[in-house]
Amino acid sequence: MKLECSREKIEKALNLAERATSKNPTLPILSCILLEAKSNSLLVRATNLDVGIEVSVPAKVEKEGVVAIKGATLIGFLANTFSDKQIFIESADGNVVVKTNNGEATLKGFPVEDFPKTPKLSGASGIIIDGTVLSNGIRSVFYSASISHIKPELASVVLYGEGKNLVFVSTDSFRLAEKKISVGLAKDIPQTIIPIKNATELARVSEEFTNKNAKLFIGKNQIAVEGENIYFVSRIVEGSFPDYRQIIPKESKTEAVVLKEDLVKSLKMATVFSDSFNQTTFSVSPGKKKMELKAKSAEIGEGAITLQSAISGEPVEISFNHRYFSDCLPSIQSDSVSISFSGASKPTLIRGVSDTSFVYIVMPMNR
Repeated sequence: MKLECSREKIEKALNLAERATSKNPTLPILSCILLEAKSNSLLVRATNLDVGIEVSVPAKVEKEGVVAIKGATLIGFLANTFSDKQIFIESADGNVVVKTNNGEATLKGFPVEDFPKTPKLSGASGIIIDGTVLSNGIRSVFYSASISHIKPELASVVLYGEGKNLVFVSTDSFRLAEKKISVGLAKDIPQTIIPIKNATELARVSEEFTNKNAKLFIGKNQIAVEGENIYFVSRIVEGSFPDYRQIIPKESKTEAVVLKEDLVKSLKMATVFSDSFNQTTFSVSPGKKKMELKAKSAEIGEGAITLQSAISGEPVEISFNHRYFSDCLPSIQSDSVSISFSGASKPTLIRGVSDTSFVYIVMPMNR
């Protein structure tokens, strides 16, 4: 192998690929990145057997070849050398020599025959989609996924098609987030459960296709996205996601509408005084047209803040984990937030006043 390529482009490819490597002691090859030079490109590949990625970088190839190296080592070398626009890569005696105008490094090579192939979803159903749709959809709901892997379907982000919408959902059984994005679907998209770690990587990679078309493939056991010079594939979880629609409140006893900015500041106050359970109490007074947030801790003290609100319905006092409230607010694009309380021990629904695409449900805390 002998080639010349853009430093900026290969650094970007290496950083994307490095996230797909693994420090599996029984399979050390998974900590490597494969570099394959052919025609007029350098293909950068990585996999941890859970996800896989391929990034194609334009290159002036003098001699074709394939090598496997520690990607982190090459990234570290390039990050700490001068910002040359071009770099030179050449394999020799089982190693890889990387040169810039002001630096040179020799990296140990690993057996390329041990490197797993990247699964290709040939024959899988595919749709053309803007990469930002995948990124925005996943980022709108991923924080609600369970951090426990006892139930893999809950430690995931689910996507499926509904009419012309692509729907993204996650839940940890204490809260649930749903985001619908109109993409003009022409075919049905089956329920697809993506492990949370893989879903966040899918969101990251999809950002590379901003305002550009990508192709989304969904197979029996995997999901993949391809566009420009990048191909990313992830395994999906077998099983069924809970029928969450039945827990979305159909009516409420109390509704409060507040400015999102005011709610954000009030919840930040709660982080100062809340106890180890992050408990914050909401006291809603329709007659006074105000909502008060209170938090206290035996070690620190207590604090309260009042928000002017448009309120209808019954008075209510109810406690929540303030972090659960804060997490959903970046996903709401409206300036005002509607909070619908169904009762002291029933789920509360949060959404933007003029935005029907996002729904968030959170359960109250036991006192």
